[in-house]
Amino acid sequence: MKILLTGGAGFIGSNLSDRLQQEGYDVVVVDNLSSGKLENINPEGRFYQMDIRDKELSRVFEKERPDFVSHHAAQIDVRRSVADPCFDAEVNVIGTLNILENCRKYGVKKVVFASSGGVLYGEVEEGKATEDFPTIPISPYGITKLCVEKYLKFYQETYGMNSVILRYANVYGRRQDPFGEAGVVAIFIQKMLSGERPTIFGDGSQERDYVYVDDVVEANLSAITKDDNLTLNIGTGITTSVQELFYELQKITGFTKKPIYEEERAGELQRSCLDGSKAKQLLAFTPKTDLAKGLRETVEHFRKKVTV
Repeated sequence: MKILLTGGAGFIGSNLSDRLQQEGYDVVVVDNLSSGKLENINPEGRFYQMDIRDKELSRVFEKERPDFVSHHAAQIDVRRSVADPCFDAEVNVIGTLNILENCRKYGVKKVVFASSGGVLYGEVEEGKATEDFPTIPISPYGITKLCVEKYLKFYQETYGMNSVILRYANVYGRRQDPFGEAGVVAIFIQKMLSGERPTIFGDGSQERDYVYVDDVVEANLSAITKDDNLTLNIGTGITTSVQELFYELQKITGFTKKPIYEEERAGELQRSCLDGSKAKQLLAFTPKTDLAKGLRETVEHFRKKVTV
């Protein structure tokens, strides 16, 4: 089976590409390398350096004829989406429509789309957000994710194109870039290993649901082969505060300095937590990596990069 993987040079995409090839899939990567890295691409696959908005993308589909598409390419910088919502929409909506039109034209069997539970649900003051939780994105980035979900429903109902939407919690792990619009785990690790004090915005009580990249990869593998036309949360259902995250990484890295505290950032969520029971039922997926283990493995990956 052949899979076209957009964003396959990025953090999640490159980990997924490696795993897909281990499972015997024929993997075709499309990435413009605006944030992904050439070194992340598995040489056993085929790589096209191309923007998903490019009309030449049709030639890739015509040549490769993929059975499935895993769509991870996106403009992911929330701050940039606020500063330039037109660019955000061009990449995340128009770029995705370019992909979906080619999927329709060339008979792709299924699209697996990387969405975001954190930006769609907003504040989850208590308990866990199920897939029926109100979707109230407050950033252009979140709006584009929801917009793509609606387009996938349209393509399914109008053209019979199957899809699975995976709403990720806060993903962390190897190859996450600590610079730019990065996750707090990567930022903290990079700072600590460099002997620099990480910054905590607010008092550090903000809570997030952190899910390890290997578990996200497993969810994607299941989504390819299991039922169609699903919308599923991919998270652990366990929250950890930013302050607790700092202490855990401090123990792992041996970092002895205190963090820098700055004013809380406007619009930042206080709490986000996803209910993954539907994914457990329909994908037979349950995250296997607890936070302590995942953080240790991530720190080890960063240490290896520093010593290379």
